[in-house]
Amino acid sequence: MDKKEDITLKKEMNAYSDKKSLEATESEGAVNRDSLGEKLYDSHSSHSERLTKEQQFLEEVLLAQEQALQEERVHRAAGKPPKKRLNLGARIIIWLMSLTLVFSMFAFIFEMYSIPAIEFLKTSARLSGDETVQEYKKSVVEVSTGSSKGTGFSISEDGYIVTNSHVVDDALQLSVVFPDEGLMEAELIADYPEVDLAVIKVDRTGLPYLPLAETLEEVQQHVLFIGNPLAFTGIANEGDVIGFTTTRLETEVSMLDAPVYKGNSGSPVIASDGTVIGVIYATLKHEEHGKVGLIVPIDAFHERFQLDE
Repeated sequence: MDKKEDITLKKEMNAYSDKKSLEATESEGAVNRDSLGEKLYDSHSSHSERLTKEQQFLEEVLLAQEQALQEERVHRAAGKPPKKRLNLGARIIIWLMSLTLVFSMFAFIFEMYSIPAIEFLKTSARLSGDETVQEYKKSVVEVSTGSSKGTGFSISEDGYIVTNSHVVDDALQLSVVFPDEGLMEAELIADYPEVDLAVIKVDRTGLPYLPLAETLEEVQQHVLFIGNPLAFTGIANEGDVIGFTTTRLETEVSMLDAPVYKGNSGSPVIASDGTVIGVIYATLKHEEHGKVGLIVPIDAFHERFQLDE
């Protein structure tokens, strides 16, 4: 082979090589383009999927807001304020207040309608069937200071009333209620705290009243007393005077074997002849007799106060 042919052959081989290189490059470019297209498609697909989820979440939020607004519009149209949920602390306080109220109510009911209370109501109903007892009750009043109440009884037709000193102690206002005559304003005119007695007066005449005994001498006698125990008024009961004892008062007091309750303070103790022999003022737990009522003898009243004749 001469030199000329050799040069020609080399040119042809170089051309063939360049062609193959070009084809390979084009093929690789096509592959790269396809790969890039797939990547672009995947990226677009992932982006579209994220957009779909965000749109769904946004739609749910908007729907919830619309429902809340719709409920508020309904409440306002009905004239109701929007519902507000109390926090835990407020709910606990409300529950505690409710429980306290319920317990207090039950305690009051049990006090009013305990077995002894029911028994004295039965006794009062029985005694009140007597016309004489009915007449006594007309002279027994409810004494009120606005913040507490007790019992008193009329001792004259012109408005003098006896009660306990502790019933009217520090009273800012004073009134009494007669069973028939009704409510009247009263005035404190005499106070004897050393024997727990007081005299109040109303500006009225022609009132019913109870006569007073001269003294309380006899013990072991059966007596009647009328008062306003607990939440009741005009309750008649009975018991026995069983002896004398000493207390903080500046006089001996009599013990009464009978059911005496809060509100009985100031109740008249009436002997069988219809006269008042003393005034109930407290209770005492006695070692021998148990719980007893305490009576200020009428003697202590006579020593300190005289009605105008």
